[in-house]
Amino acid sequence: MNRILIQVILAAGLIAGLATSSALEGQSQQTPSLILDSLTGRDSFAFYCASCHGSSGKGDGPVAPALKTRPTDLTSLTRNNDGAFPKDLVLAVVSGTGRQVVLHGSSEMPVWGPIFRALDPLEPRVKLRIENIVAHVETLQAPPAAPIDVGARLFKTYCATCHGTTGRGAGPLADQLRHVPPDLTKYTERNGGVFPSERIARIIEGRDVPSHGDREMPVWGDAFRSSLDGWPPESVKQRVEAIIRYLASIQQRRG
Repeated sequence: MNRILIQVILAAGLIAGLATSSALEGQSQQTPSLILDSLTGRDSFAFYCASCHGSSGKGDGPVAPALKTRPTDLTSLTRNNDGAFPKDLVLAVVSGTGRQVVLHGSSEMPVWGPIFRALDPLEPRVKLRIENIVAHVETLQAPPAAPIDVGARLFKTYCATCHGTTGRGAGPLADQLRHVPPDLTKYTERNGGVFPSERIARIIEGRDVPSHGDREMPVWGDAFRSSLDGWPPESVKQRVEAIIRYLASIQQRRG
């Protein structure tokens, strides 16, 4: 018995025992089908994924308590990706072509990618099913955090070590630097009452400020650099804009 077949059998047991239990009440002699005719994302998610991830996608399915690792809260994917749903990443995980997810099995034999193909020989149907599952997961996303909250989190992660949690330049590393970090709450005051958004964008990206490194390698590494091995350009732009909005919100005002 090959490994794929073993996974199919395991998946079948999971589906038979949990995902279809409500539909089988009073029909104990009926053998459940392993192939769902419906290709809608909602139906496929309920049939194949909800036993672990829960019907709402929060990782609270009926099987979850029995697992060593809690299933991922799928509703937080957008929030954890700075407000952008990571469609390509989710698609790769479901298909089995992306990074390894322990509960989904190895990259060679994930729980659902090859099993969808083993259960349904029609590749167009498999492709459509996976795409629809991903689309459904996107509809489950919790409301994104407010822009200021995102910027505050990024500032705390990447900037507060030098600039301090209040932005006044009193971070834990400030005393170790040759130049005292500036008070970031006074940008508007020093710029004649106008917040210099473009100037700050250049600083965050690694331009104009030697302490931040050059544009090719700012002090934060890939977090604010778009390249083949870094963050996508749109994600970099969103991160920079989030920090700018946060800095604008903490500016000191005269009077």
